[in-house]
Amino acid sequence: MRSLPSHRCGTRRVRVVDAAGAGIAHAQVTARMTRHAFGLGCIGFDFIDHAFGTDGGGHLFGGASAARAPALEDLWFAVFNQATLPFYWRGFEPEPGRPDTARMAAAARWFRERGARVKGHPLLWHTLAPAWLRGLSDDDLVATIRARILREAGDFAGLVDQWDAINETVILPVFTAEDNAVTRLAQRRGRLEVVRLAFESARAADPAARLVINDFDLSEAYERVIEEYLDAGLPVDAIGLQTHMHQGFRGEDQLAHILDRFARFGLPLQLTETTLVSGDLMPPEIVDLNDYQPAHWPSTPEGEDRQAREIVRHYTVAWEHPAVESVTYWGLTDEGAWLGAPAGLVHADATPKPAYEALRTLVREHWWTPPVIETADAEGWVTLSGTAGTYAVSVPGREEIAVEVTASPAAPLAWAPHHVRT
Repeated sequence: MRSLPSHRCGTRRVRVVDAAGAGIAHAQVTARMTRHAFGLGCIGFDFIDHAFGTDGGGHLFGGASAARAPALEDLWFAVFNQATLPFYWRGFEPEPGRPDTARMAAAARWFRERGARVKGHPLLWHTLAPAWLRGLSDDDLVATIRARILREAGDFAGLVDQWDAINETVILPVFTAEDNAVTRLAQRRGRLEVVRLAFESARAADPAARLVINDFDLSEAYERVIEEYLDAGLPVDAIGLQTHMHQGFRGEDQLAHILDRFARFGLPLQLTETTLVSGDLMPPEIVDLNDYQPAHWPSTPEGEDRQAREIVRHYTVAWEHPAVESVTYWGLTDEGAWLGAPAGLVHADATPKPAYEALRTLVREHWWTPPVIETADAEGWVTLSGTAGTYAVSVPGREEIAVEVTASPAAPLAWAPHHVRT
């Protein structure tokens, strides 16, 4: 097993004290890791109707049928700790004033109750913008976009930790695949003003939420627009980099080069949309991935072996780069996978592929700190060391507490067996 990079490890000093605040000498302290600090994301589309308590109907946003959700639940939580939920405006509010708030809130609560962080994707995007926006004047459109973002970011404050505030802005002013009101607004008022509208509205609605800019275009054009946004003082908290690899794995060198280029902005990087296929690769001459959607795209034994090797390589590059804070895999299962590709880590019948087992081993064995028992010193102090994340800490016969071990120095924690004092 390779040693862990120093930026993924940390220590935390904990003091065991009695009811009077005096240290308990030589207390036996057990610590077991329960969650990575590193964001191990996956879309949570498969569980929306499961969480809401319905049979799913036509599952509006794709993903697995609700009947599959119970079989997938254990697989999801054995690897992932961060769920991305769909807020595509056209599906979320197909008619003005009728948002899908209750169902999505139920899904967000369901994930949070199970210890996962939640990300919303996206608050604004030219693709899948509602058709009913097209008849609005520019002023009314601005007001409607602002109201939409204020509503969602406000209603989900405390449930959704972070948002893709706006999606794919490099192509926004020149997007031609379909007529949409958001592109029209960017053409008339400038891309920066549309992006400003998204970020400033989201920040006003939920100052605590982290706001991400996200794009599939990883060229210098994306770097230029990021510079523009930062120079304008927009509240960008992280940079999202999509890595759909339907045409083959990019390779360690290319990935590292991409990460180095975007790390220069000094913001955390998120690999927001990762896919690796377990079947035949999409032909290399395809420019827009949406142009290749064969009627049948099966997973193959050779493809599954390749996917397993490549997912370890991909995640290892991200894990070892100090600027990367999360990787989100875009689909646990082949059922409902984007473009019909065999890109899931699990077959449509809910049986894991080799890639799932390879990623689980990486996350829960190679990067996971095993349980430890430490003896406190004469003053009751003990130092916990390991992979940055959350640990359940206990002394014999007492209730566990949650302790965060961070990669940066954290304040010592004074812990009485029945309560925690900082």
